[in-house]
Amino acid sequence: MASVNLQQVHDTLVSVAFEAGRMILAANPSSISTDTKLNAVDIVTETDQAVERMVSTRLRAAFPTFAFVGEETYQAGVTRITDAPTFVVDPIDGTTNFVHSFPNACISLGLVVDRVPAVGVVYNPFQDLLFTGVKGKGAFMQRNASLEVEGKGRGEKKVRLPLGGLANPPPLGDLSSALVSIEWGSQRDGENFELKARTFRKLAASKENGGGMVGGMRSLGSAALNLCACAAGQLDIYWEGGCYAWDVAAGWCILNEAGGMMASGNPGEWETELDSRVYLAVRGASRGQKEIVEEFWRVIGDGRMEYKH
Repeated sequence: MASVNLQQVHDTLVSVAFEAGRMILAANPSSISTDTKLNAVDIVTETDQAVERMVSTRLRAAFPTFAFVGEETYQAGVTRITDAPTFVVDPIDGTTNFVHSFPNACISLGLVVDRVPAVGVVYNPFQDLLFTGVKGKGAFMQRNASLEVEGKGRGEKKVRLPLGGLANPPPLGDLSSALVSIEWGSQRDGENFELKARTFRKLAASKENGGGMVGGMRSLGSAALNLCACAAGQLDIYWEGGCYAWDVAAGWCILNEAGGMMASGNPGEWETELDSRVYLAVRGASRGQKEIVEEFWRVIGDGRMEYKH
């Protein structure tokens, strides 16, 4: 990783993110063409495809020796993330939000080296909100990110994550005080769906009825934004099954740099691969990370999510 100039990559990704943001904001969701992948809730738009073409062109020109994996050019069973420096890109994470003009969508740009997230840039153009992380250099959030100098990210002062400071973030309690993010995903039948439905119900149920009685559950509709909210300390936990490496690569780097941790969404597995498709993210905390992961796993019980690549 020493041979890769991570700061240079970061700066390029920020510039690319702002250009992508302008393309996304210029699109009219009510008039653009859409298609489906898996089913009616797994959609892709012509804007997704146009943004990925732009991102791919710019990154291949700037870093011609790096590999590129994007959601819209992914081929199931063919595309692989290797140990080589690889850009892992989701042109619009939160496409359903995008087509409804719900302002919770972003571009997610990650660089992974040796299959480990090394740079992450997540930009929500609707809120002009930028999250960034570089391995070993911390994670940051910036509001009004593109205002002062267009495309340079010199809006409001960057705030280091987690909000409130990295030195002594608040401890985690049990699930009853936790704000937990969940997503239904696009698969709406089968064992994975049934496990999610059971777990969601059990998380919400009272402790007297064997539940976790979580403080609250949220669905932001974007894996990248869920991870960034965990990195910021705005969410305590994010549990997901079914998303892909491009959904999590950038946010994972930002989470790590903010003192958070990523375990498997399946009980008992403390390590999870970038492309495992099953994730449990926990915000940075002065204590309680391991304990709340284990409590969450107890809610899941003996169930396991299994997804094909």
